Amino acid sequence: MSSDTKILPDAARQGRWQPAVTSDPLLRKHGSLGQSVSRIEGPMKVQGKTRFAAEFPYDNISYAALAFSTVARGRIIELHVSAAEAAPGVILVMTYKNAPRMKAPSLMMSSPTAAGASDLPVMQNDEIHWNGQPIALVLAETQEQADYAASLIEAKYELMPAVLSFEEAKKSPRQLENLLGQPPLVEIGDAEAALANAEVKVDLVYRTPRHNHNAIELHGATVVWNDDELRVHDASQLLDLTTGQLADIFGLDISKVHVTSPYVGGGFGGKCLWDHQILACAAAKLAGRPVRIVLSREGVFRIIGGRTVTEQRVALGARRDGTLDALIHTGTAAMTPHNSCPEQFTFPARHLYGARNFRIGQDVADLDMLVNTFMRAPGESVGTFALECALDELAEKLELDPIELRRRIEPKTDPTTGKPFSSRYLIEAYEKGAEQFGWSKRSHTPRQRREGEWLIGMGCATATYPYHRFPGGAARIRLTADGHVTVSTAVHDMGMGTATAQVQHLAARLGLPLDHVTFEYGDSRLPRGVIAGGSTQTASIGGAIIAATEVFVEELIKLAGNDSPLAGLSLADVETRDGGLAHISDSSRFESYRSILQRAGREEVVCEAEAPAPAEMQAFSMHSYGAQFCEVRVSEVTGEARVSRFLGSFDAGQILNHKMATSQFKGGIIMGIGLALTEETNFDERTGRVVNASLADYHVPVQMDVPAIEILYTNKPDPQAPMGARGIGEIGITGVGAAVANAVYNATGIRVRDLPITLDKLMTGFAD
Repeated sequence: MSSDTKILPDAARQGRWQPAVTSDPLLRKHGSLGQSVSRIEGPMKVQGKTRFAAEFPYDNISYAALAFSTVARGRIIELHVSAAEAAPGVILVMTYKNAPRMKAPSLMMSSPTAAGASDLPVMQNDEIHWNGQPIALVLAETQEQADYAASLIEAKYELMPAVLSFEEAKKSPRQLENLLGQPPLVEIGDAEAALANAEVKVDLVYRTPRHNHNAIELHGATVVWNDDELRVHDASQLLDLTTGQLADIFGLDISKVHVTSPYVGGGFGGKCLWDHQILACAAAKLAGRPVRIVLSREGVFRIIGGRTVTEQRVALGARRDGTLDALIHTGTAAMTPHNSCPEQFTFPARHLYGARNFRIGQDVADLDMLVNTFMRAPGESVGTFALECALDELAEKLELDPIELRRRIEPKTDPTTGKPFSSRYLIEAYEKGAEQFGWSKRSHTPRQRREGEWLIGMGCATATYPYHRFPGGAARIRLTADGHVTVSTAVHDMGMGTATAQVQHLAARLGLPLDHVTFEYGDSRLPRGVIAGGSTQTASIGGAIIAATEVFVEELIKLAGNDSPLAGLSLADVETRDGGLAHISDSSRFESYRSILQRAGREEVVCEAEAPAPAEMQAFSMHSYGAQFCEVRVSEVTGEARVSRFLGSFDAGQILNHKMATSQFKGGIIMGIGLALTEETNFDERTGRVVNASLADYHVPVQMDVPAIEILYTNKPDPQAPMGARGIGEIGITGVGAAVANAVYNATGIRVRDLPITLDKLMTGFAD
């Protein structure tokens, strides 16, 4: 344990889980987790019985549509809305001239209730900050009427100077004070001098483009005011933060805002608080009617941020044996002056590999554009592309197998912090994956394998994503006289199976059958939950449930009284099993939950607790890891690249549900294939307009683009994490871009350092 680890006030109490000091007691129950249970909400979804944000019925409901600015920077000098107001079915046209007065959102992470992706005012003045900013909202009796009326709105602008070129903006970068809580620059030794003197070196630049969110469920909300109370049905990853932020924006007590989000059709970092929810609340208040807003696919591109552009330098200086004297990872990401989401692409280089000298840092270039935001594995997805490609380029110069190079630079402790790893089996993941994938058949020399016009190659790369557990999450456990338990917390299930995993978790922790447990979530009126982001939610819920379970067991021991076999025992003396409590070493001293309640004359027991502070994160370096293996086929005639096989071998601690986890990993890998080969948001630097704002022009992988994907696990519980589980939601995408690029090089001898890897880039390489 590090010297700065904070011991919780109750750490001395026997039987308590003490983060960074003791392991989760559940880890002593062999085989209690990991079953491949189907999602409990699955039958309801396939029967159409689940309601998403835009499906809640209200009498007299109205439908909203937005009109968007067409300039990047300026002021509205004329806004013609009369044609829209006169259109059939129109109820209201809201602009900055008649919108209710609202406070600007606060930037996420700036306060406990802040949820804003931007801190710009929302439709409060005539100023335009990006091309696509909402300039009007139309309410009508039908969605078609609203859409038509919005198309009739015309605006004239006074143009203001706009910074739209990344090449120009990066010439005068801005240094951040901190990089999502980490120092923006890490220097150990003199990396530049070590690089200059290195026996073998690479010094390379890699570039990644903008990416846009395209969840299956479009962003939407249903809003209704009941006097001064605001009710919002949202598609949200930030249930509690949205509640607090809306209360602040509209000057309400937080008790007057009720937000629900029971089902979300995909989030990936995009289902947060944006202008459309705020504007829908404002319009509903102004019109005195319920409002439903659903963004069009184009609307998502206009006002929902995504991943931003990066330019990254990776320089590696090595000795002949492959060990690193210098590791340099620097560069620039685009951003805006009014958001707080730098694309932290240097994070993997801080923790993955050992080197004698480090220089790791990044800055930002401010552009007048829609704010960028979190998108599955922000930073790590594009950072691993650069780092892992550079490692392969170094391996070739060293005449080493890429996996062997990674083995030689495997650190014993965190390379930049010196902290011990809580658990790390990356090399084992590589070994398992290499054997299963047939890595030994890979040719060290490119362009050696061919089937007709198709060149075939293999590549690999490391996957990584940090473990996080947010403080502040709480859980409530309710036991009824029939022996049924309900656990409640205001968290989210965005299709990844949160409810199912937590039912499994509580059933295992309390020694109950699955059908005796209910998980209640998705409602801001429940005990305060944490956000669904950064692969944090499972561990954060787990910590809260551990704390609530401890209070629950202590309460039951008290209720049992002196006539119980449990008399005189404490929390440290008992374990949960078979629907009750038992002495840890004397199985005859047992009493069921139902018996305890019956004898105490109680119909129920309700206990609530908040998770202890995440001390484990201060004491240990904690990450999920993986080894990504890719086989590609590249047509020498057309330059088309196809991923023909993919295998991911992961070290992510205890796998709570193999079926759902496999689905999560496959989903991440598929997004990674998109990142590597197809996805790019085309930004017109003359106007600041996104020009491919549809799925017809923005290409996500479809079924024909995706091969059979195999998933392997080390499945070794992390002793420092609740349930032994680290996050899995985001790691699947990391390393995929590099694995594909490295495979393309092995197939063709063409190195593409600028994503996506498109056929024109490969054909140019063939021509050269």
